[in-house]
Amino acid sequence: MSMLTPPGMGGKYRITGDKYPRMRRPRRRGRLVLGVVASVAALSLVGWGTLQLIDVFTGGGDEASAVGSKGDCTTKADASPSAAPLPKPGQITVNVLNATARGGLAKKTADELKKRGFKIGDVGNATATYDKKVKGTGVLLGPSSALKTSLPVLATQLASAETRTDTRKGAEVDLIIGTAFKSLTSKAAADKALATLSAPEPTATASKKSC
Repeated sequence: MSMLTPPGMGGKYRITGDKYPRMRRPRRRGRLVLGVVASVAALSLVGWGTLQLIDVFTGGGDEASAVGSKGDCTTKADASPSAAPLPKPGQITVNVLNATARGGLAKKTADELKKRGFKIGDVGNATATYDKKVKGTGVLLGPSSALKTSLPVLATQLASAETRTDTRKGAEVDLIIGTAFKSLTSKAAADKALATLSAPEPTATASKKSC
């Protein structure tokens, strides 16, 4: 009989040999790991919230200070006209020339342009270079210096006319009447086009810094 067999017990209750089951508590490693993870997450949230509060009360902390020390500021674009002011009709002298076979067009057109504020120069027939050779409503002709000044202003009075430049001296421009000409652009439409031309949309050409 083994020493582990209680007195008075034998048979099927007899314990033989020198091995016996060891009784111990079940492992709780899974619960332990879960608890550690939860603790770390909670600490992270608390730390993040603390940093947010610090940023709110300090105006951005070190990052804001670094930006300020470098002199970085918000830039704002200045709105300024994209081109120099255009001349007014009273500053433009127009020669009105008739390149058609119809008589009286040059004088009639010149009178209307004068009513609209333009200065009138020569009035008569077109030179041989253009006489009976202008198929459209007309040609606006002037020096290259007038391409972005006087000619665009005159073009508001005859919107479908062709614009050309030559090597002339002086600032005068020509309105050469073509075979398809019927009349100048209506005064209301011409005034509207002139107002739009004189007040172009502003473009961002400069910037200011604001800190």
